Amino acid sequence: MSRRILFLAHRVPFPPDRGDRIRAFHLLKALSTIGDLHIGALSDEDVTPEQRLAMTDMSESWHVARDAPSLPVAGLRAVGTGRPVSLTAFASTSLKRWVARTIAEQDIDTLFVFSGQMGQYVPDWFEGRVVVDLCDVDSAKFAQYAREAGLVRAVMYRREARLLEAEERRLIARADCTTLISQEEAALLPGAPMTVLPNGVDADFFDPTKVEPEPALQDHSAYVFVGQMDYPPNAEAVRRFATHILPRLQEKQAAQFHIVGRAPTAEVKALGGDAAVTVWGGVPDVRPYLAAARAVVAPLMLARGVQNKVLEAMAMARPVLLSPEAATGIPLKEGVHATVCRDDEGFIDAALDLHDTGAAARAFVVERMSWEATYAQVRALVEAVPDKRHAA
Repeated sequence: MSRRILFLAHRVPFPPDRGDRIRAFHLLKALSTIGDLHIGALSDEDVTPEQRLAMTDMSESWHVARDAPSLPVAGLRAVGTGRPVSLTAFASTSLKRWVARTIAEQDIDTLFVFSGQMGQYVPDWFEGRVVVDLCDVDSAKFAQYAREAGLVRAVMYRREARLLEAEERRLIARADCTTLISQEEAALLPGAPMTVLPNGVDADFFDPTKVEPEPALQDHSAYVFVGQMDYPPNAEAVRRFATHILPRLQEKQAAQFHIVGRAPTAEVKALGGDAAVTVWGGVPDVRPYLAAARAVVAPLMLARGVQNKVLEAMAMARPVLLSPEAATGIPLKEGVHATVCRDDEGFIDAALDLHDTGAAARAFVVERMSWEATYAQVRALVEAVPDKRHAA
């Protein structure tokens, strides 16, 4: 039986050029094989022609709301209402109205909620299927921020962690099925029924035989990091490599560090003041930079879920040097598919004695981490959820 599915996302799921958009895009591809799709999302920018075309091609109808409050306004409202800032920042009156109208007019039987921020749009009166993909446990992320922050920020982060955990548990109780990106994430909410829905990688797109390496990186000294560069854990990871690892590595070999990714912060841009560090910012295609890398590095100290950047580098058959945090949720064999480095010295040693794990890494992701396997699981999860309206 064909489903009528309303997909709710906190960000327009096109183009699939960053972690959350990549996951949302592939979930939509899986859901499109089940039935008719309707897409509701939020944005603080105008919808681009490319986004408009993608949503029109994939869905029967869509709505992108732009009336969510700015972060400072959301913070003030959250304090006044006792809600998490993360929810208040994604609260839209126009989207709430569109959701209610679409459920009624299109006879929606399944709500697929992408990320915990969007659970606030599930009407109490809705009697159809509710599937919530939390992706990762945001409350645990803020709890970790609190442990590492100064006094004032720690108080704010602890508040956010406490309120978000309550919202996450409310959603789990409300949903017919709740998914997370890895078993490690599921363990962060003990006692809650969860299903692991892992990330995948498009190994056909991330294929080293289909792209020419970036000429500027082809002196075999390029260590490359790829990621969204206004995301604090990514910014901290490149700062760690540029200031703690790279200088010591240069004492023993020629080494350049290339930071590739959109929206670099002022602190990230400042790293480019070192002649050995290049901050590329956003690029049309990250594959040439991956293909030219001596090694791809992921020295993250805080990582939630499964890192797409790691899977993509492995699919490109490059040696990957990563922290234990960046390896979370990926069932790789250390030293076979990638090299796990437990401290700065470990990154230096691994770079100096670099093992070519690229071929094994690509074979691993093609066999074990493809999106096709995830598509089948999404379809099974949605179709297995009982239709409460029919049961009634």
